[in-house]
Amino acid sequence: MNKKDVVEIVAKKSNLTNKAASEAVEALLAVVRDSLKRGERVVLTGFGTFSVRSRESRLGRNPKTGERITLSARKAPGFTPGKTLKKAVR
Repeated sequence: MNKKDVVEIVAKKSNLTNKAASEAVEALLAVVRDSLKRGERVVLTGFGTFSVRSRESRLGRNPKTGERITLSARKAPGFTPGKTLKKAVR
């Protein structure tokens, strides 16, 4: 399933036009993205929590040459599913 499929389903379930549903989906994604950029958590009760996780620097290998390289520390987005979502998937 891709974003286009999600927009079509949202439009059908909420009696919106595809354009309005697309704007709603884009707005939700923008809110989540902007909150994560600021380092905030986004908690959607019953679905899950989006957060920013810190990854420490570590050693890696260049797959082409086999040379050891140091991968720098960085931040990465993370998602933890809620209980309701876990039960629905089982």
